[in-house]
Amino acid sequence: MRPRTLTALAAAGLAVAAPVAFAGQQSTTIGTGAKTCVLKPGADCRGVVHRWTVEHHGNLKKAKFTKADLRGADFRGADLRGADFRGAKLRHADLRGAKLKGARFEAVKRAGKVANGGWPPASCDPNGGGADLANVEFYGAFLTDAVLIGANLTNVDLTDAVLGGANLTCANLTYANGPNADFDGANLTNANFTGAYFNSANFTGAYFNSANLSGANLTGANLVLADLANASLTKADLTGANLRVANLTGAILSGANLTNVNLTRGLLASANLEAANLTGANLAGARPVRTVFTAAVWSNTTCPDGTVTNTGC
Repeated sequence: MRPRTLTALAAAGLAVAAPVAFAGQQSTTIGTGAKTCVLKPGADCRGVVHRWTVEHHGNLKKAKFTKADLRGADFRGADLRGADFRGAKLRHADLRGAKLKGARFEAVKRAGKVANGGWPPASCDPNGGGADLANVEFYGAFLTDAVLIGANLTNVDLTDAVLGGANLTCANLTYANGPNADFDGANLTNANFTGAYFNSANFTGAYFNSANLSGANLTGANLVLADLANASLTKADLTGANLRVANLTGAILSGANLTNVNLTRGLLASANLEAANLTGANLAGARPVRTVFTAAVWSNTTCPDGTVTNTGC
């Protein structure tokens, strides 16, 4: 979604602009201990502790909030492009409509590790290490190219948020809510979407390698050209989802609801679709090499060769 433009009201032939109003007094200086900082573009607020009462909606571009404790902060509509929130605590913060392009939420760089780019080399840090963003309101926020490696995004609201090109490797999105969110080309390798709700979200060309989407709701989602190799979608609901030309090599879709799913030209090599519901699914041109369909539900299903079946391809 684009930022809301000022509403023009016609009165006596003149257009009157109605600015967006925010309740409360904006914070200028924050910090409740020895460390304080003035909120402004490029502000150095590293390590600041100020819980529940911070409010700022203006320009904070490239501000540094590394390891800050800003639980409950109100940054609605703020310009936080390029801001550094590595290792910060932002539980229950309100970032609705904020501009967060290129913002960083991953773990602070550790000796011998590369926190951005190649981290982690093989598996996820069991302790996450990224910013704590549990229960944060990201409704309509702009997180294009943001770095959220290992971030805790449990129960966050990403409705209508834009995360194109964002890096969410190893991020925890358990029970996250994001209808209509845009993850175009995002890196979701090893991310945890258990029980998450992302109906009608856009995941075109997204990378879900080895991600956990067990029990996730992806009804009507756009997953064209998505890479879901070795991902787990056990009991996920993908009703009406578009998986055209998606890579599902080695993916586990045991008991998944694939009703009316578009799997045309999808790569299903070694995928496990045991007990999956394929009612009305379209597999035309798909490549089911060594694919497991044991106990799958077939009804008005289009097979890879184009024939329609009720008994199995």
